[in-house]
Amino acid sequence: MQSHINRITDILRRDDGISGAMHYTEQISWILFLKFLDDYEQAQSLEAKLSGKSYTPLLDLPHQRDTRAAPKKNGKIDSMHAMTGDDLKEFVNRDLFPYLKSFRNESTDYHSMKYKIGEIFHFLDNRIESWHTLREVIDIIDTLSFQKQSDLFELSKIYEDLLQWMGNDGGNSGEYYTPRAIIHAMVQCVDPKIWETVYDGATGSCGFLIEAYDHLKQQTKTTEDLSWLNHDALRWNEKTPIAYIMGVMNMILHGIENPNINKKNTLTDDIRGFEEKDRFNIILANPPFWGKEKEQIQANFPIKTNATEMLFLQHFIKKLKAGGRAAIIVPEGVLFNTSRGFQDVKKLLLEDCNLHSIVSLPAGVFLPYSGVKTNIIFFDKTKATEEIRYYEVEPWRKLTKNKPITTQDMQGMVDAYRSKKIWEQSWTVSINDIKDYDLSAKNPAKNKEIKHRNPQEILKDIEWGQEEITSTFSALKKSLS
Repeated sequence: MQSHINRITDILRRDDGISGAMHYTEQISWILFLKFLDDYEQAQSLEAKLSGKSYTPLLDLPHQRDTRAAPKKNGKIDSMHAMTGDDLKEFVNRDLFPYLKSFRNESTDYHSMKYKIGEIFHFLDNRIESWHTLREVIDIIDTLSFQKQSDLFELSKIYEDLLQWMGNDGGNSGEYYTPRAIIHAMVQCVDPKIWETVYDGATGSCGFLIEAYDHLKQQTKTTEDLSWLNHDALRWNEKTPIAYIMGVMNMILHGIENPNINKKNTLTDDIRGFEEKDRFNIILANPPFWGKEKEQIQANFPIKTNATEMLFLQHFIKKLKAGGRAAIIVPEGVLFNTSRGFQDVKKLLLEDCNLHSIVSLPAGVFLPYSGVKTNIIFFDKTKATEEIRYYEVEPWRKLTKNKPITTQDMQGMVDAYRSKKIWEQSWTVSINDIKDYDLSAKNPAKNKEIKHRNPQEILKDIEWGQEEITSTFSALKKSLS
């Protein structure tokens, strides 16, 4: 299957309408999604038939794959009747896409598969310029199968690689991808339990939710557990169209047929109106940072600031249930910035939550998208903060695009966090020792002891040095004469 995806990406790179990893990942996504939908429909139809029931397909006959794009003969594409040339492009651009987009307006159930289809294609367009490219990609993807769970599992791993390549491509595409090693470490530390709800308000490609899903799935014992996990455990928002598409596709490939994702800007919610039913047991997120929000967005928050990361932090504090746990990635500036808005938000965090742990991540974690230094803050809704444990993650090598952070790099921190022990790269700070809400990590072990010498000793060293210089100069002068 990997070889098929590699062939598709190579083909798309050569198309005049595709520019960069973001575009070819986006285009692979919609074609993969329609193949998944075709296999899904076939499985639903067969299941209904075996149960003596009828099944009404989501797509009408003229828009099903087997009708025009991929008609079959003896189980393979019938090349004599499959669409080619400008007819294929016209069908995709002027018929298929408008038809799929219309599902968004026709369905009143926002959580239905039909509405999700309409939502996905509402923000999509076909970028493939050459009908030859389109035909070739459709033919290759048609050889893939989503009928078995093992097929979905393999494809989901390949799709994760595509998303990582998109992140490594740099530019804006990197903001949708958090390194898997960091996500894995955060989930291991927070350790979600079955029947605990999980939330991400800036989901990107859904890496946190997928990791949490896999973590929770290992704990399921009954059909009720599994049903709850697939339908009610995970909630998230994403405002960027391309990230929304990638996230939905990524979740579907990992086995969640109808993901609970909202296409919205999380910061448009007025956090003063949150009730207990709106809150979650677990929050995992890597919200966008260094953005600036307008006054109408700031009006939704008691503490006014235009810094996106501080608005998200307020949102997450209010979204966490009593007793809940959170792990959030923030830029290092959040820790040391002592301007009024930053101080007020950190005061809220320390007083309303127990900010018990801060992990300093190494520089280069988000290269090439960003070289900014970042931290993970861990807090819960149990009590006010009394002390903070700090951890430094320091790989033995410099992190680069081609040498990213690994699970092994994070394991020491995870072990120390879970055992609640202080290790060689960690220390604790009492809340009473924190001034002006400066939470920056200053490892005391790295503060070299300064030895104050006697002034007379310093003068003697200077005199000795002068004597050495005079002697050397005299010898050099003598040798030259």
